[in-house]
Amino acid sequence: MTQGDRDPSSATGGQRLSHVAEDGCARMVDVSAKQPSARFATATGRVRLSPEAATAIREQALPKGDVLTIARVAGIQAAKRTWELIPLCHPIGLTGIEVDVELDGDVVQVAATTRTHDRTGVEMEALTAVAVAGLTIIDMVKAIDPGATITDVSVAVKGGGVRGEWRRESRE
Repeated sequence: MTQGDRDPSSATGGQRLSHVAEDGCARMVDVSAKQPSARFATATGRVRLSPEAATAIREQALPKGDVLTIARVAGIQAAKRTWELIPLCHPIGLTGIEVDVELDGDVVQVAATTRTHDRTGVEMEALTAVAVAGLTIIDMVKAIDPGATITDVSVAVKGGGVRGEWRRESRE
């Protein structure tokens, strides 16, 4: 493999990726020179269920317990451990985590908002919270719905730092 093959700017329209060193190797970005600031991020996702699984959740008829409450707690725990799961993520001091899990027909809507006053953003923590809450739901319904699916996990909005606020544009 040549240096040109490993050049991260070739895949990003000439813009260098901050997590890739000059030699193309992954690295954790040094944020020590950045000033701490208030930051937040909200991520969302969905878990698509069979009608039987949705009914079992609605009626709290699953042997593992209250699916929505357990998924909410799992999302909170996951956000706090993101730096241990994502190799190049910084450990940051989270000041708030909100995970909302709501059954809407045959879909569980999941949203997580994370907050910090630190040197780097909290998007990965919000995304991890949504993904793990979704995985928890699947774990709890898999006996009656092996086809349950997590979809549409993405950052909806983030703010703080020098770039300010960003919102996902609707693609519908």
